[in-house]
Amino acid sequence: MRWAVILAGGSGSRFWPLSTPLAPKQLLPLAGPQSTAEATIDRLTGLVDRDRILLVTGRHLAGPLQDRLGLPPDNVLVEPAPKSTGPALAWATHEARRRDPDAAVLSLHADWHIPDPAGFRRDASRALDLAERGPWLVTVGVVPSRPDAGFGYLVPGPEVDGGFRVAEFKEKPSAELASRLIAAGAVWNSGLFAWRAETLLTQVAAVCPEMASALPHLDRGRVTDFFDGCREVSIDVGVLERSAAVAMVRGAFAWDDVGTWEALSRVRPNDAAGNVLVGDVTALDSANVVAWTDHTPVVLAGVRDLVVVSANGRILVLDRARAAALKSVLDRLPPRIREI
Repeated sequence: MRWAVILAGGSGSRFWPLSTPLAPKQLLPLAGPQSTAEATIDRLTGLVDRDRILLVTGRHLAGPLQDRLGLPPDNVLVEPAPKSTGPALAWATHEARRRDPDAAVLSLHADWHIPDPAGFRRDASRALDLAERGPWLVTVGVVPSRPDAGFGYLVPGPEVDGGFRVAEFKEKPSAELASRLIAAGAVWNSGLFAWRAETLLTQVAAVCPEMASALPHLDRGRVTDFFDGCREVSIDVGVLERSAAVAMVRGAFAWDDVGTWEALSRVRPNDAAGNVLVGDVTALDSANVVAWTDHTPVVLAGVRDLVVVSANGRILVLDRARAAALKSVLDRLPPRIREI
């Protein structure tokens, strides 16, 4: 049967001060009226039954996510410690196999914006088809809309069984190299993966020393020991970039990981001056501003290229070009300001 694993950890610090430890990015209505986590669950309707959706998150988010999403309690998997996506996905995939020895798993994140859910389901189903037909770890490559240096790129190789071998991974190249990669047919690594549970766990044992020696703990039901025995590693670096069993399908749906405040300019309506205004915001003679306020009225006059956020008793004014560097800004703030 087909299963889905949704990764919903992280604090969403790049959306400070709106995001908080108990209301991080994936619980916020960043792209529209729904939170991205709720939209993720809805997007799986008709593809994976709700009782076969596993959610991996941290202890502080398990309750809020359970309340919001209504998944069976046993399907909310609480990480003993944050060790990146590698251990999280190995554990969740092992759990799917424990419940269903023939499980095929779709892995996705709770904080994406995908405005074409039907297109997503079509291409995710194609990835699962390929994973079920052969010993492949399958990733969905999304056609780039711009040469973004913040994304990973996949260079497709020879055709195989309805998809392509992945010839090369290029993680966060320069903008110039990204342009060349796109011209040569490379696609974004969306982070949407599919595999048979047995295939992933076999590959973890074969190519990922950061996790391999700890895998037997999962067979004994000792999840904390497994996490204690793992080194922090992403599934991309630990497994996919090392394995010879990686294939891809091309995704035709629009996709955005909504990684920074600046991304709201892509996923929300812009006014005639290129402003994105959420809440009680008035813009006068201003252009290319992303502004969000939860309660306090905000007036913009004669400004441009800014991020302006008023939320949770904090006000942030940031050069829009530096939106991706917000985490480093937070690291320099005193706790009395940073912590909400």
